[in-house]
Amino acid sequence: MTELTTKDCSNEVLKYRWNRDEVADNLVQFEEIRAGKSQRQAAEEMGVPRTTLQHWLKRKDSLDASPTVIAFFESPEGLAFLHRLVIAVQFVMLLVSNGSIRVVHLFMELSGLDIYVAGSYGTQQKIAVAMENEVVSFGQQERTCLAQEMVPKKITACEDETFHPEICLVAIEPISNFILLEKYSKQRDAQTWTDSIQKVLSDLPVSLIQVTSDEAKGLLRHTRIELGVHHSPDLFHGLREISKGIFPALLSQVKQAQKEYDKTIRETRCHMQDSYNWETQQHHKPGRPPDFNNRIQIARKKEDVARQAVETTVARKERAKEILQEIGDAYHPFDLATGAPRQTEQVKECLEKNFSDLDQIALEASLSERSIQHIDKARRLVPSMLETITFFWSMVSTSLKDLSFPLNIEHAMRQNLIPAYYLQYAAGKAKTAAQRQAIQKVIKKLLAPLLAPDGPFSVLDEDQIRRFELVAKECAGFFQRSSSCVEGRNGQLSLRHHNQHRIGTRKLQALTVVHNFFITRSDGTTAAERFFGAKPKALFNHLLDKIDLPARPARSRPRPQSGSLLLAIA
Repeated sequence: MTELTTKDCSNEVLKYRWNRDEVADNLVQFEEIRAGKSQRQAAEEMGVPRTTLQHWLKRKDSLDASPTVIAFFESPEGLAFLHRLVIAVQFVMLLVSNGSIRVVHLFMELSGLDIYVAGSYGTQQKIAVAMENEVVSFGQQERTCLAQEMVPKKITACEDETFHPEICLVAIEPISNFILLEKYSKQRDAQTWTDSIQKVLSDLPVSLIQVTSDEAKGLLRHTRIELGVHHSPDLFHGLREISKGIFPALLSQVKQAQKEYDKTIRETRCHMQDSYNWETQQHHKPGRPPDFNNRIQIARKKEDVARQAVETTVARKERAKEILQEIGDAYHPFDLATGAPRQTEQVKECLEKNFSDLDQIALEASLSERSIQHIDKARRLVPSMLETITFFWSMVSTSLKDLSFPLNIEHAMRQNLIPAYYLQYAAGKAKTAAQRQAIQKVIKKLLAPLLAPDGPFSVLDEDQIRRFELVAKECAGFFQRSSSCVEGRNGQLSLRHHNQHRIGTRKLQALTVVHNFFITRSDGTTAAERFFGAKPKALFNHLLDKIDLPARPARSRPRPQSGSLLLAIA
């Protein structure tokens, strides 16, 4: 990115490197003052050795491109654009997507940018290393600055491990999707988890009140004993156990029943064809004709029985699907259809009925002992699920009590505002547009009484309303029944590992920063902004300031020719 030349300073000849920006400025200045002056005079006026100026001009003329394009990329504005383009290509291909340095090198070659900047693998690798270091540094600086201004809050951590094949511990705050922990570790025992979580939270004004994860023994001990916080089971793992236990067997029964039904249909058609053939034949063997009608009637009765078996097995499988959906719908602190609060006893009653129905299906389908064990394994999560409902309402009561709201405000928070924000979270995870629209209608019904002329919030100013909304958002986030954010992150890391065969520690740290400080949701917010409550600086602008434009490409060297060894010797 610089040129090596000499300058005479106090009778001493000093080595001096010309920056590419300086070269571009000098070439523009030369074009402006060259009229009516010799090249030597222009060089003296610019304070540039004539031989250096001649070298710049010769190199510019030797570029194999359109003069208009050359003039642009050799100008200060063109260099600024080139700088931004090269950094953007590296950033997007290597850190935002799953590209490699060889892909970057190929892009530079195909786009023709390799005549203006060094596009070799080695040069681009140096840029990649410098970029990763700057990204990690940016994340550390912004985390420290934002934490100082952050309002203290209570958080939940979703935790899980992935393997590359090294163990990678991942913990995410689910409301903001901010990655709290993402690092390689030799172990994944309870003590390792506890030490790692306590270290990453030590400089943040947050209180960890809950961990959502699977039922791994290390995670349970780390949560309940070493951290002493509530553990919320991941509903997905319970539903998955039910699916593993029931649906393979039920699907097999449906296929077998359908196979038997198809067989009876073929048998009926065969008897009908035999009857037709007998009636159309003119010569028959001696004796009484076969009783085709009776055979057809018997075959049709078998067909009806087989069809009933198909309908029964299909209905059983569909009912099992409905029960899974009912378990998911029951495990909420608020009714998604009305927004009404649901206490532990109500949830318990629904879940017990759902598992009772599953037992009945298992009995009717004569499921194997192994299938029943899967159902029982999912059933063991019910006490923890009920404890989570109780924990949620306890945290809501504590939060509202600590703030000493008036009774009418507290009632409105419990019955309207907190349910509305919880349903907003649920709507974001709904499977279909129809479900989202139905939940949105319920939210409008919940919010309408609050701002009515005689509503509890009608006399409040905007600051007070925002304060109550912040409390309602925090309370709604106390209930976490899924660690899907971690599962999704683990899937992304697995794709990167599959593509690149290895993710180094520095690269993993850089990917964490990109996730937290660059990737945005549809509302334009980053995970860091949602977590800290303040907008961080722009990561990409930081990279533009810290990473210089790559040097010009080296002179092309003759490549060894591949072909016949004998002709090469001759």
